Amino acid sequence: MNPMEKGGWTPLPHSDRDLQHAKSAPETPQTRSPTYRLAYNDEDFLTRRELRPVRLQLELLKADMVLAERGIVSTVILFGGARIPAPGSDAWAAKNETQRKNLIANSRYYEEARKFAQLCSRESASTGYHEFVVVTGGGPGVMEAGNRGAADVGAPSIGLNIVLPHEQAPNIYVTPELCFDFHYFAIRKMHFIMRAKAVAVFPGGFGTMDEFFETLTLIQTGRMERVPVILFGTSFWNRAIDLNFLAEQGTISPGDQDIISFVDTAEDAWGIIKTFYGL
Repeated sequence: MNPMEKGGWTPLPHSDRDLQHAKSAPETPQTRSPTYRLAYNDEDFLTRRELRPVRLQLELLKADMVLAERGIVSTVILFGGARIPAPGSDAWAAKNETQRKNLIANSRYYEEARKFAQLCSRESASTGYHEFVVVTGGGPGVMEAGNRGAADVGAPSIGLNIVLPHEQAPNIYVTPELCFDFHYFAIRKMHFIMRAKAVAVFPGGFGTMDEFFETLTLIQTGRMERVPVILFGTSFWNRAIDLNFLAEQGTISPGDQDIISFVDTAEDAWGIIKTFYGL
């Protein structure tokens, strides 16, 4: 590897050269010992509990460097339930008939997420796919719909997957070169928010609520710039949360509810973003 290809010239050998040298070392008891492995090529060492701070940094750096190299400046986040099926699909996550009925009814949000991602991606195309790039959690349900909508119009999209015991594998619509996997929820959340120009939240469960309320907290406390936070599904969210009640109780300030906009269609959501940024 030419040193110029990895960040500029240096008189010192790059680590990939040392790695090749280690592979060509003679087979002896000494070279087979785990202690002889180069530290950055020793999975047993890197996965030790004491190396957690290093792994946190690596997870932050890897995606950040890839997105920067692609020239991706800003994103539109689509949060939402992994269990919401595409229209006409089986409600695979239903545990009873009531859930099956509701999940099938909620499949309309899959279609709205797909349309919304198409609208975002068409705007992204006008920027050379540097701005308004769709990013999802990379999995099924609403996440799949978001990546699928981008793919519909030939646009790249990002998938930030997380290691979970169930429900989480990359959907086939994520751009392969922008498909990431995370161990740490905290770092994944940072990557969601770091470039966000808008946050669209579709009906979902605990994970969706977690991401939604964390975004609200960051904006409320001034740790994040104000961006459009759009809730899809007025009837769903009016039952799921009651921010007016929190304001009445004094646990949030009057007006904190105004951080959020409620919509039912992709067109209305994109209209909010267009108005906010004067597109």
